[in-house]
Amino acid sequence: MPSPPHTAADTVPRTAGTHITILLVEDHDMVAEAIRLALDRTDDLEVVGRSLSVKDALADAARLRPAVMVLDRRLPDGDGITAIPALRAAAPGTRVLVLTGEATPAVAADVAEAGGSGLILKVGNLGELQDGVRLVAAGEVAYSKGLLSGALDRLTGRTVDLGATLTPRERETLGLLGDGLGTAEISRRLGVALNTARNHVQRVLEKLGARSQLEAVAVARRAGLLR
Repeated sequence: MPSPPHTAADTVPRTAGTHITILLVEDHDMVAEAIRLALDRTDDLEVVGRSLSVKDALADAARLRPAVMVLDRRLPDGDGITAIPALRAAAPGTRVLVLTGEATPAVAADVAEAGGSGLILKVGNLGELQDGVRLVAAGEVAYSKGLLSGALDRLTGRTVDLGATLTPRERETLGLLGDGLGTAEISRRLGVALNTARNHVQRVLEKLGARSQLEAVAVARRAGLLR
């Protein structure tokens, strides 16, 4: 479904005060209500809309511009993972967190390759989902236990000399990403402001041609930049 053209301002996700705004894409009523209650009962998370299908999600994401989209993998009109590129195009700046009943490292790798920011299993506790939303809203990745390392092993990357384009500080940042550190910890390790650390991470992603921190680490490992 085509979305209206976006201005530069349109790429900034909407927030309500200090809330992280969330679009929930889930077609099962009972599941959706449980997730909504779990997210809305916190002070910093707010569900601003619910979509029942990929088609609805495309329109709702463009209209609401949420900070995070919690996306069910299996929807009546398609696979949520396959729809991630179109959903991100409809709402630039929105982070996509996939929610599914079961998954393998290969599925987790598919999420990363599609441009998603994480994959959380429905069998996990609701606190894991809450934390996952906060992580992806902050530009991090969030994967249920056991999926992250396997996804890294399955992601493919470019083999050209990517390291030649990285500055010493960016190489240091990449090494910390390879150690599994998030942006806040990288900020502390490097002794720089959080926004500066985010800029370092973003430049590393751009130079490695990666769409997420997870993919950047995988690319770097394939290219021999990380052991």
